[in-house]
Amino acid sequence: MDSISFPVIAPRLDRLKRTGTRLHLLAGALILAHAISHFRGETTHTLYFWCLLIISLDIFLLVLVGRDLLVQMPRVSLLFRIIEIIFFTGIGVLMLVQGSPVTGLFHLLLAIAYGYLCYCERLFRHDETLSIHHTGITVPDIPESRFLYWTHINKIDAYYDSIDITTAGDKPLRFQFRNNLNFEELERVQAFCAFYLP
Repeated sequence: MDSISFPVIAPRLDRLKRTGTRLHLLAGALILAHAISHFRGETTHTLYFWCLLIISLDIFLLVLVGRDLLVQMPRVSLLFRIIEIIFFTGIGVLMLVQGSPVTGLFHLLLAIAYGYLCYCERLFRHDETLSIHHTGITVPDIPESRFLYWTHINKIDAYYDSIDITTAGDKPLRFQFRNNLNFEELERVQAFCAFYLP
Protein backbone atom coordinates (compact mmCIF):
# COMPACT_ATOMS: atom_id res chain seq x y z
CA MET A 1 0.00 0.00 0.00
CA ASP A 2 1.22 3.48 -0.86
CA SER A 3 1.06 6.39 1.59
CA ILE A 4 -2.13 8.45 1.43
CA SER A 5 -2.64 12.13 2.22
CA PHE A 6 -5.69 14.30 2.67
CA PRO A 7 -6.09 18.04 3.22
CA VAL A 8 -7.60 18.60 6.66
CA ILE A 9 -8.58 21.42 9.00
CA ALA A 10 -6.17 21.29 11.94
CA PRO A 11 -7.93 22.65 15.05
CA ARG A 12 -4.92 24.44 16.56
CA LEU A 13 -3.84 26.02 13.27
CA ASP A 14 -7.43 27.02 12.51
CA ARG A 15 -7.71 28.67 15.94
CA LEU A 16 -4.46 30.58 15.32
CA LYS A 17 -5.77 31.77 11.94
CA ARG A 18 -8.97 33.07 13.56
CA THR A 19 -7.13 34.89 16.37
CA GLY A 20 -4.62 36.40 13.95
CA THR A 21 -6.85 39.39 13.19
CA ARG A 22 -7.28 40.16 16.91
CA LEU A 23 -3.52 40.03 17.36
CA HIS A 24 -3.09 42.46 14.45
CA LEU A 25 -5.63 44.78 16.14
CA LEU A 26 -3.70 44.58 19.41
CA ALA A 27 -0.45 45.42 17.64
CA GLY A 28 -2.10 48.35 15.84
CA ALA A 29 -3.54 49.67 19.11
CA LEU A 30 -0.18 49.43 20.91
CA ILE A 31 1.63 51.18 18.06
CA LEU A 32 -1.05 53.89 18.00
CA ALA A 33 -0.79 54.33 21.79
CA HIS A 34 2.97 54.68 21.49
CA ALA A 35 2.55 57.26 18.71
CA ILE A 36 0.12 59.31 20.84
CA SER A 37 2.39 59.14 23.89
CA HIS A 38 5.31 60.35 21.77
CA PHE A 39 3.21 63.16 20.28
CA ARG A 40 2.38 64.42 23.77
CA GLY A 41 6.01 64.14 24.98
CA GLU A 42 8.45 67.02 25.07
CA THR A 43 10.95 65.39 22.71
CA THR A 44 8.50 64.70 19.92
CA HIS A 45 10.04 63.58 16.66
CA THR A 46 7.47 64.49 14.02
CA LEU A 47 8.65 61.94 11.43
CA TYR A 48 8.68 59.17 14.04
CA PHE A 49 5.13 60.06 15.15
CA TRP A 50 3.75 60.06 11.60
CA CYS A 51 5.46 56.75 10.76
CA LEU A 52 3.91 55.10 13.82
CA LEU A 53 0.51 56.65 13.08
CA ILE A 54 0.50 55.56 9.44
CA ILE A 55 1.60 51.99 10.26
CA SER A 56 -1.04 51.62 12.99
CA LEU A 57 -3.78 53.00 10.71
CA ASP A 58 -2.53 50.70 7.95
CA ILE A 59 -2.90 47.68 10.25
CA PHE A 60 -6.41 48.79 11.31
CA LEU A 61 -7.42 49.28 7.67
CA LEU A 62 -6.08 45.86 6.71
CA VAL A 63 -7.93 44.13 9.55
CA LEU A 64 -11.24 45.97 9.15
CA VAL A 65 -11.44 46.06 5.36
CA GLY A 66 -9.35 43.06 4.35
CA ARG A 67 -10.26 40.49 7.01
CA ASP A 68 -10.90 37.84 4.33
CA LEU A 69 -7.69 38.88 2.59
CA LEU A 70 -5.67 37.86 5.67
CA VAL A 71 -7.15 34.35 5.55
CA GLN A 72 -7.01 33.92 1.76
CA MET A 73 -3.51 35.42 1.37
CA PRO A 74 -1.47 34.39 4.41
CA ARG A 75 1.69 36.04 3.09
CA VAL A 76 0.06 39.47 3.52
CA SER A 77 -0.61 38.61 7.16
CA LEU A 78 2.99 37.39 7.48
CA LEU A 79 4.31 40.66 5.99
CA PHE A 80 2.34 42.71 8.51
CA ARG A 81 3.48 40.41 11.32
CA ILE A 82 7.11 41.12 10.32
CA ILE A 83 6.40 44.88 10.29
CA GLU A 84 4.91 44.57 13.79
CA ILE A 85 8.00 42.70 15.00
CA ILE A 86 10.29 45.38 13.58
CA PHE A 87 8.27 48.16 15.22
CA PHE A 88 8.06 46.45 18.61
CA THR A 89 11.80 45.75 18.53
CA GLY A 90 12.52 49.36 17.53
CA ILE A 91 10.23 50.78 20.21
CA GLY A 92 11.73 48.45 22.82
CA VAL A 93 15.30 49.43 21.98
CA LEU A 94 14.35 53.13 21.87
CA MET A 95 12.70 52.89 25.31
CA LEU A 96 15.76 51.14 26.77
CA VAL A 97 18.04 53.84 25.34
CA GLN A 98 15.77 56.60 26.71
CA GLY A 99 15.90 55.08 30.21
CA SER A 100 12.52 53.32 30.42
CA PRO A 101 13.59 49.70 31.06
CA VAL A 102 10.13 48.37 31.98
CA THR A 103 8.48 49.77 28.84
CA GLY A 104 11.45 48.71 26.72
CA LEU A 105 11.42 45.13 28.03
CA PHE A 106 7.64 44.95 27.59
CA HIS A 107 7.95 45.89 23.91
CA LEU A 108 10.88 43.51 23.38
CA LEU A 109 8.83 40.68 24.91
CA LEU A 110 6.00 41.60 22.53
CA ALA A 111 8.48 41.45 19.64
CA ILE A 112 9.56 37.95 20.75
CA ALA A 113 5.92 36.80 21.12
CA TYR A 114 5.02 38.16 17.67
CA GLY A 115 8.19 36.53 16.29
CA TYR A 116 6.98 33.16 17.59
CA LEU A 117 3.56 33.82 16.01
CA CYS A 118 5.28 34.62 12.73
CA TYR A 119 7.22 31.36 13.01
CA CYS A 120 3.95 29.45 13.52
CA GLU A 121 2.07 31.36 10.81
CA ARG A 122 4.61 30.51 8.14
CA LEU A 123 2.82 27.12 8.00
CA PHE A 124 -0.24 28.88 6.56
CA ARG A 125 1.43 28.98 3.17
CA HIS A 126 0.64 25.30 2.75
CA ASP A 127 -2.57 23.35 3.13
CA GLU A 128 -2.62 21.34 6.30
CA THR A 129 -2.25 17.71 5.29
CA LEU A 130 -2.75 14.50 7.25
CA SER A 131 -0.63 11.71 5.79
CA ILE A 132 -0.86 8.00 6.56
CA HIS A 133 2.42 6.14 6.00
CA HIS A 134 3.71 2.62 6.54
CA THR A 135 5.49 3.70 9.73
CA GLY A 136 2.85 6.05 11.16
CA ILE A 137 0.77 9.18 10.63
CA THR A 138 1.88 12.78 10.08
CA VAL A 139 -0.57 15.28 11.61
CA PRO A 140 -0.43 19.08 11.21
CA ASP A 141 0.33 20.93 14.44
CA ILE A 142 1.97 24.07 15.84
CA PRO A 143 4.81 24.96 15.39
CA GLU A 144 5.67 21.87 13.29
CA SER A 145 3.80 18.83 12.01
CA ARG A 146 4.00 15.81 14.32
CA PHE A 147 4.73 12.24 13.36
CA LEU A 148 2.92 9.51 15.31
CA TYR A 149 4.32 5.99 15.05
CA TRP A 150 1.78 3.18 14.81
CA THR A 151 2.97 1.95 18.22
CA HIS A 152 1.85 5.30 19.73
CA ILE A 153 -1.68 5.03 18.32
CA ASN A 154 -4.44 3.07 20.07
CA LYS A 155 -7.36 3.62 17.73
CA ILE A 156 -8.40 5.34 14.51
CA ASP A 157 -11.97 5.97 13.41
CA ALA A 158 -12.33 7.30 9.88
CA TYR A 159 -15.57 8.80 8.62
CA TYR A 160 -16.54 10.51 5.37
CA ASP A 161 -16.02 13.99 6.85
CA SER A 162 -13.43 13.47 9.64
CA ILE A 163 -10.89 11.20 11.25
CA ASP A 164 -10.46 10.54 14.98
CA ILE A 165 -7.08 9.38 16.29
CA THR A 166 -6.58 8.19 19.86
CA THR A 167 -2.93 8.16 20.91
CA ALA A 168 -1.27 5.81 23.41
CA GLY A 169 -1.78 8.42 26.15
CA ASP A 170 -5.53 8.34 25.37
CA LYS A 171 -5.29 11.82 23.89
CA PRO A 172 -7.98 12.22 21.22
CA LEU A 173 -7.14 14.08 18.00
CA ARG A 174 -9.91 15.01 15.57
CA PHE A 175 -9.37 16.40 12.08
CA GLN A 176 -12.10 17.48 9.66
CA PHE A 177 -11.41 16.70 6.00
CA ARG A 178 -11.52 19.73 3.70
CA ASN A 179 -13.47 17.60 1.21
CA ASN A 180 -15.58 14.62 2.19
CA LEU A 181 -14.08 11.27 1.26
CA ASN A 182 -15.78 9.09 -1.29
CA PHE A 183 -16.54 5.43 -0.52
CA GLU A 184 -13.31 4.09 -2.09
CA GLU A 185 -11.11 6.57 -0.22
CA LEU A 186 -12.79 5.76 3.10
CA GLU A 187 -12.38 2.03 2.49
CA ARG A 188 -8.71 2.55 1.64
CA VAL A 189 -8.08 4.53 4.86
CA GLN A 190 -9.88 1.93 6.97
CA ALA A 191 -7.96 -0.95 5.31
CA PHE A 192 -4.65 0.88 5.81
CA CYS A 193 -5.36 1.48 9.50
CA ALA A 194 -6.68 -2.04 10.10
CA PHE A 195 -3.49 -3.48 8.56
CA TYR A 196 -1.06 -1.42 10.68
CA LEU A 197 -2.92 -1.06 13.99
CA PRO A 198 -2.28 -3.94 16.40
